[in-house]
Amino acid sequence: MIEHMGNDFADIPARRFVETTTGHGRVDEITYIQMPVPKDLVHLEKWAGLRTIGVAIRQSESGSKSSTEVRYFIASIAMGVKKFARYIRGHWTIENTLHWCLDVTFREDENRVRERTTANNRAWLKRFGLSMLKQQKDKYSIAMRRRVAGWNLDYLAKVLGIPSS
Repeated sequence: MIEHMGNDFADIPARRFVETTTGHGRVDEITYIQMPVPKDLVHLEKWAGLRTIGVAIRQSESGSKSSTEVRYFIASIAMGVKKFARYIRGHWTIENTLHWCLDVTFREDENRVRERTTANNRAWLKRFGLSMLKQQKDKYSIAMRRRVAGWNLDYLAKVLGIPSS
């Protein structure tokens, strides 16, 4: 992929879509490039359903600062770079929503644990807890469900799926 980026994908059937977005005080130009999986890809048989490879290149400008991010993707979707772009945006919407919810509900940005195993275990437990809280069908927000579970053992049992006595 990197060698193809060097010649701007001139020698392969890649499709390109560029969009510009503004928000949060910055301007982003995102270039999506999608191409079919090469038939001679090593170990292709291990990737059942793999059809396309893609890259999203985000160039951000915020005041006098600029940055570039490059992300690579493999997909089971057919060629269609606009659809590929929609899927990528959808993926990041889910990711951003998850991180926002974890920060609001569990104040994750304030976490100062540096030991990797402990940090990974805590992150897993928070995501598991968030999943359990989201499954509740009541009037409370996710943050309030967490609080109520801490205050009320019957509600905590309900969240954990333990039958009440």
